[in-house]
Amino acid sequence: MAPEYFRVFAAVVAVFLILTFALGFIRSRNKKNLYSRFWSGLYGFCLTNAIIGAILLFFIYESVPFLSARFWFLLWGIEIIAWLVYIIRALIKIPERKKQLEQEKAYKKYIP
Repeated sequence: MAPEYFRVFAAVVAVFLILTFALGFIRSRNKKNLYSRFWSGLYGFCLTNAIIGAILLFFIYESVPFLSARFWFLLWGIEIIAWLVYIIRALIKIPERKKQLEQEKAYKKYIP
């Protein structure tokens, strides 16, 4: 792998690592919130991809032929897309959950 691509890949892994710390802080502050599931999913996404990226970065640096092959990047990209679809689905369900919680609150208002 060319040095330019190595630096770009290292920067992507660093961004995942920084986002992991930031989202961990946000997740700890919003434990019982409507968005807690979204923040937890995004935190897990960044943590997992930071670890996988660091492992791939190590194998590239050490020039291990099989473990630094390009198809691992393809699998990693497929994993990223699949996980982002899952996170976006959770984000889309938030207004439905909000409406459901408001209906339950209005219903419980009249129950003694």
